[in-house]
Amino acid sequence: MTPLPASVRPPTEPDRPAALGPGRPPAWVGAAARWLAAPLGGVLLYAACAPRTLWWLAPLGFALLGAALRGRRPRTGFALGLLFGLGFFVPLLPWIGIYVGPLPWLVLALLEALFLAAGAAAIAVVGRLPVAPVWAAAVWVATEAAAARVPFGGFPWGKVAYSQADGPFARLAAIGGTPLVSFAVVLTGFGLAALVRVLARRPAGEAGRRSALVATGCAVLPLLAAVAAPAGLTGAAGSATPTPSDRTVTVAAIQGSVPRLGLDFNAQRRAVLDNHVKRTLRLAEDVRAGRAARPDLVIWPENSSDIDPLRNADAYREISVAAHEVGRPILVGAVLVQPDGKHTTNSALVWDPVAGPVQRNDKRRVQPFGEYLPWRGFFRLFSEYADRAGFFEPGVGPGVVTLNQVPVGVAICWEIAFDDLVNDSVRNGAQLLAVPTNNATFGRSEMTFQQLAMSRLRAVEHDRSVLVAATSGVSAIIAPDGGVQARSALFAPAALVERVPLRTTTTLATRLGAIPEWLLVAFGVAALAAAVAGRGRRAASRPGRQPETSGEDEDD
Repeated sequence: MTPLPASVRPPTEPDRPAALGPGRPPAWVGAAARWLAAPLGGVLLYAACAPRTLWWLAPLGFALLGAALRGRRPRTGFALGLLFGLGFFVPLLPWIGIYVGPLPWLVLALLEALFLAAGAAAIAVVGRLPVAPVWAAAVWVATEAAAARVPFGGFPWGKVAYSQADGPFARLAAIGGTPLVSFAVVLTGFGLAALVRVLARRPAGEAGRRSALVATGCAVLPLLAAVAAPAGLTGAAGSATPTPSDRTVTVAAIQGSVPRLGLDFNAQRRAVLDNHVKRTLRLAEDVRAGRAARPDLVIWPENSSDIDPLRNADAYREISVAAHEVGRPILVGAVLVQPDGKHTTNSALVWDPVAGPVQRNDKRRVQPFGEYLPWRGFFRLFSEYADRAGFFEPGVGPGVVTLNQVPVGVAICWEIAFDDLVNDSVRNGAQLLAVPTNNATFGRSEMTFQQLAMSRLRAVEHDRSVLVAATSGVSAIIAPDGGVQARSALFAPAALVERVPLRTTTTLATRLGAIPEWLLVAFGVAALAAAVAGRGRRAASRPGRQPETSGEDEDD
């Protein structure tokens, strides 16, 4: 029999296109879903943040990211993580560029997204380890730890924990601080992704049951632990029962507001000072008339006196009149000029009604690109606003001042975002916390609400009342359980007066400090090292395998 020409032979089995399994979508559908899920997950994490109270969207966002990263190689994980980060930071930070244009906002969003991209690449590596969601969540904490420290002192604004002020995960802050809260939220999200995958595949046998049990535990146990956690682990022995406060005090937070919106709001520095003096004098009148309780101490905002009252006699006199009339010490946010006449400090002065300024706390972590400009000559090439950055110097000290015999921890503006600064203040004896802040340069954006959520989480973390005094809002008085006792409107003068408890005990989180974070970082790094070593061993055991150059990811 004459053989048929090759061109007309029926195709052999290997040459036939592979048939799709029953009900299985084409490969491009799964790829498209991954590339959409990553940025959508970032948007859900943003939507979980204040001023919204949708805390439960954060785990769902990480469930989408976990599903997208499953089976991906590190380079693909990096790209997916970058999309997730941009989906989160771009809508989170537009207040950065309200009055200076979009470039600083977008550059900062990209920089922070790159941290998350690196973390996602590492998560893709540890994703094939046993109990992968646990190691992935630990890697995420390591990513946040890095972003909170570099560059230029770090920018911890995007911590996952700060999305949880209204949810049950916040209770974990009293045990392990913000790192434990972030770990629990991310673990829940990655656990949900693993659980959905197991349920969809319905693997049989002991291995399948074990996978389902692990995924369920990762998805459910963090939330159960948060719900079951005591309201605050306080007392010298870490008792689960909160110790009653030694006493209560009446506090006042003054919001004088500003004459106008914009980056140059403090061009009318005297008007800002006058506004806070007037609102304090009105409070004094209300006290004398019996319309308000007499406060034991008064908190003014950051920059409430941008005129140096130690050099300007008029400012000194105005503040002294306010303190004398209200009859209590005032914590005054002031800009103080240093002896060289060029450099300044962002300070909080304790202004006694009789003796005048008696104590001072300088901002310990000044803000790059706002209060000072690193590489000033370089950045001047990109923005005319570079020369508006100040020459502020960081201060040193315990972060605690005493007003009317009450030790008050001071976190000026964005310092409330830094774990170590607030922890130092409480360890140094602060019985309540004050957050004097100036948000006028960020208009009516979400920035002030994001900062308020941080203050609420700090209240839970350290079992302390927190007083937020803002020039233009939102000012608030926060209870130790994170609940808001009183708050102001935006850009409206206000005097918030409430009775709050003082605490002398410390939570487990306060006593442990950075230990939970470093332990989680160590777990994440160790898991990454083990996963890399495992990949190396597998590659060495297959010496005949050709290098993979197609760029395709591994199958699930």
